Amino acid sequence: MVLVKLGGPLMSAAGGATEFKVEASNIREMLERLGRDYPNLKPVLDKGVSVAVNGHVFRGDWQRPIPPGAEVFILPPLQGG
Repeated sequence: MVLVKLGGPLMSAAGGATEFKVEASNIREMLERLGRDYPNLKPVLDKGVSVAVNGHVFRGDWQRPIPPGAEVFILPPLQGG
């Protein structure tokens, strides 16, 4: 089980919720479960997000394992060079 926190405009898509406990072994599974459990959040997740796991930001490596007890933040897509 991991604790997932939402950042920025993602909170409004989740009805104002900021934290979720999710049973997931990797980033893809976590995103799929959040989209299933919170249908208003799914379109935002499908558009693209960045995911930070214990301070490391991922933008597409969705098979990345999430260690138990990890701190996970879902953020709007990060832009820049």
